[in-house]
Amino acid sequence: MKAMMSVEPGGPDSLKLVEAPTPAPGPGQIRVAVKAAGVNFPDTLIIRDLYQFRPPRPFAPGGEVAGLVDAVGEGVSAFKKGDRVLAMALSGGYATDIVVDAKAAVKIPDAMPFDEAAGFLMTYGTSHYALKDRAALRSGESLFILGAAGGVGAAAIEIGKAMGAKVVAGVSSSEKAAFARELGADDFVIYPKEIDKDGQKVLSNQIKAACGGDGANVVYDAVGGDYA
Repeated sequence: MKAMMSVEPGGPDSLKLVEAPTPAPGPGQIRVAVKAAGVNFPDTLIIRDLYQFRPPRPFAPGGEVAGLVDAVGEGVSAFKKGDRVLAMALSGGYATDIVVDAKAAVKIPDAMPFDEAAGFLMTYGTSHYALKDRAALRSGESLFILGAAGGVGAAAIEIGKAMGAKVVAGVSSSEKAAFARELGADDFVIYPKEIDKDGQKVLSNQIKAACGGDGANVVYDAVGGDYA
């Protein structure tokens, strides 16, 4: 198989396209012929040795993939060869083939493109967990999202609207505001790319005005730092 391998710490330019042995699935595992792989912020950290998880080198980064099952390990009954799936892995996704635990894979419908499936789990899974399980967002509440034009932020817009919330997008430019509107945001606040104490007060007042009343019922912060 072919794989984009991290052979030394560095950015994306440090990855090397190499030939590697095609892995065989063990008990409880499946092998997926990768059609698309997600690119997420943790991938950029892992290859630079800045993430809490550090695979031994050489390794292929890539934590989420979509493709076709092309081999099934012993004891696996939920999948068969040819099934369309998306799957999570700590690494290994930037390759033509990957072996994952069967429990880390989910079948996808024929109508779902592989590229959309490969970018689904980390962003939408993170935002769904944050809004439903942690914040317990309810229909009719207001939701303010910092970094609303990024991966998890964009997912949060769609999930927030699906949950019946009024969604206000916090973004850093008018172009990103237009993008957030296209995703369904009810309103937006454009914040400066750098912020001080006075700017924090201005931003706070803008958020309250956009959300109505005393401010947002739920704030989803995908930026952090001084904006928090």
